[in-house]
Amino acid sequence: MARYALALDLGGTKLDAALVAEDGSVLAASRNRRPTGRAATPADLESAIAETAAHALARLPEDAEFVGVGIGSAGPVDVATGAIHPVNMPQLHGFGLADAARRAVAGVLGHDDFATRLRHDGGCLALAESWIGAAAGSRASLSIVVSTGVGGGIVVDGAPIGGASGNAGHLGQMVIGELTLEELASGPSSVRWAQGEGWSGETGEDIARDAAAGDRIARAAIERSAALVGLGLANASTLLDLDVIAISGGFSRVSDDYVDLVAAAVRRTAVLPYAQATRVVRSALGDEGPLVGAAALVLR
Repeated sequence: MARYALALDLGGTKLDAALVAEDGSVLAASRNRRPTGRAATPADLESAIAETAAHALARLPEDAEFVGVGIGSAGPVDVATGAIHPVNMPQLHGFGLADAARRAVAGVLGHDDFATRLRHDGGCLALAESWIGAAAGSRASLSIVVSTGVGGGIVVDGAPIGGASGNAGHLGQMVIGELTLEELASGPSSVRWAQGEGWSGETGEDIARDAAAGDRIARAAIERSAALVGLGLANASTLLDLDVIAISGGFSRVSDDYVDLVAAAVRRTAVLPYAQATRVVRSALGDEGPLVGAAALVLR
């Protein structure tokens, strides 16, 4: 009998849901999403959870064993209580996400005999990459998302490292100079920097297009972001002794060589040989990584 978990991935713009099988494959027909956003309220999220969970669970194969709900959320999170305190959704601070998900699923299934586990989204991504992705087989890995925000997670010997409160891996909130890495190197931050240099575009997609066409400022914005991310990762690898770092997220695809630029910056800025030797690769899972990792919380 095949085993399945319901995966929920809560971010600043959407709630994604899908059924994930025990081999890490996502059941495509079950995948669905609802919008969130900075103005999202507890009632909004309760409704989104109920709708996405019902849609996904309606696609559960008849002969499947349902093992539980794995949840990845924008953080910080409180693993002990199942509550969240997302930076970009202030009205959801203190929201009991794990309990809300459990209620929604129990309402569909008619029982609550299943596991429910919560981690921050970067930790879920890292778990997925170390399980079936670009970091598979590694001893110590880090996965990072460079998109609207910057976040990440750490896995050592196959286990996600949460730290004292479950929040280890918030790379975007590391301070470089007087600003955080997210404030310096994310997609929107790079757009604002380029505009300050006289560029007339408005989005990360515009940067990608103009850089490919030879625009000097757009290309400089890409190189600046990659150099700053590389600096942050050099520091992380020096601290953690990583053998591989996997990079994903929309802005990481702003140019074909973005990951190569980050890798070069890690080698250039890391002081110690073991940190310089850390492999920097592109994610093997793309946008499915956070869902796969959330499911892995209960499948593995």
